[in-house]
This record gives sequence, C-alpha cells and structure tokens, in this order.
Amino acid sequence: MRTRHLLALVGTVVALSASAVVPASADDVAVLTTGSAGGTPVAVGDVLTASLASGTNATLYSSATGTSGVSCSASAFTATAADNPASPGTATESLTGQTFTASSCSSNVVGVLGVTSITVDNLPYSTAVGSDGSVTVTPAAGSTIQTTVKLRSLLGTLTCVYRAASLSGTADNADNSLTFTNQQFTKFSGSSLCFANGYFTAKYAPVTDTSQAGSPAVFVN
Repeated sequence: MRTRHLLALVGTVVALSASAVVPASADDVAVLTTGSAGGTPVAVGDVLTASLASGTNATLYSSATGTSGVSCSASAFTATAADNPASPGTATESLTGQTFTASSCSSNVVGVLGVTSITVDNLPYSTAVGSDGSVTVTPAAGSTIQTTVKLRSLLGTLTCVYRAASLSGTADNADNSLTFTNQQFTKFSGSSLCFANGYFTAKYAPVTDTSQAGSPAVFVN
C-alpha cells in the first residue's frame, strides 16, 4: 500500500513538473506586436524607430516645473528588438541611436545664443518594455547614460555634460507612443552657465517596426 501511495505521489510531481516547463504555445501573445494589440509578434533583430510626436518638443529644462533650458522640435530614436517573450512579460531592446537636430533646437538660458549640438553618448543602452507599458532605459554595466550639450555663447562654445543612472518612460497603445517626463540628469561637467540639473521630457510617436513591410506601428501587450 505504501509503495502504491509513493508511486502515485511521484507521478503527480512529475506531471506538475512537466506542465511547468511546457513551452509557450503559438497562440500566446507576445509583449511587442505590430499592426494591432495581439497582432504579429515583433521579431528579434527587427529595427524599431520613432520621431517626436507631431506638434511636440523634446526639452531639457533646469527644473521639473520650469521652462528655462533647451527645446528641440526634431528628435528620433532607433532600437533593435533583443527579446520578445509571451505576455505578460518584459521585452528587451538595444537602444542604438538617439538624435536631436541642432537646427531645430533653441535655448532661453541667459548668456546662451544658440544650440550647436546635442549628442547621446555611451550607446547602446538596454531598454526593457513591460506588459504594463512601463519602459526602463539603462546603460551597459560600468557605464552611464550621458548627454553632451554644446551651446553657443558670447564666451564661445560651452560644453555641458549630463548623466543619469537610468530613465523611466511609458508606452501607450492609444497612439503607439513612448513618453519620458521630467527624467532627471545631473551636470557632470561644464561651465557655470550649464544648469546643475537637466529634466528631460519627450514624446515619441508612433513607434514603428521598419524591418517589416509598410513599417507597421508597434503595440505593447
């Protein structure tokens, strides 16, 4: 009798263990899809891009509630899909490029005449996109998120370097957007005319998969 009970228990454990490792079925919805929510999974290696949402600016202001700093009307990012598991889960991307068109940028900082360039350094960054729409950007191990802003002034070119440990954003299927709001950077080096903190805000939309025909919009599930 004890032997039968033991065999039954072993059989139950094996059955539960097997069910726990069954791979996701083809019917599972991926975290990132194209065309619609629950649509075609974004393939690993696909290139995702977006420019600023129409009518919006990317800003780096000296405070979270102020309007003094730098504003650009043209910016874009490029990322490569690295992992796209079944939902609920977290997809990962490699942020390989982020640009700001200097001719579209202006500054209202006293003593600053204009913006020469804005460069995102230390790329690529790792980007994690959760099923809940949360987005987290982190640098490689031992590195940091860094942006170099070069400004024209009466004293010549000012080079302001800002750093952040990570950035948090939100993805929204309503307009396939990725939004960053008041993400704080701290001045690492630069003139006294470079503000001590930079608060980054930008909305990129729509995020599209340029590796697929027609560059369909990307949804988060």
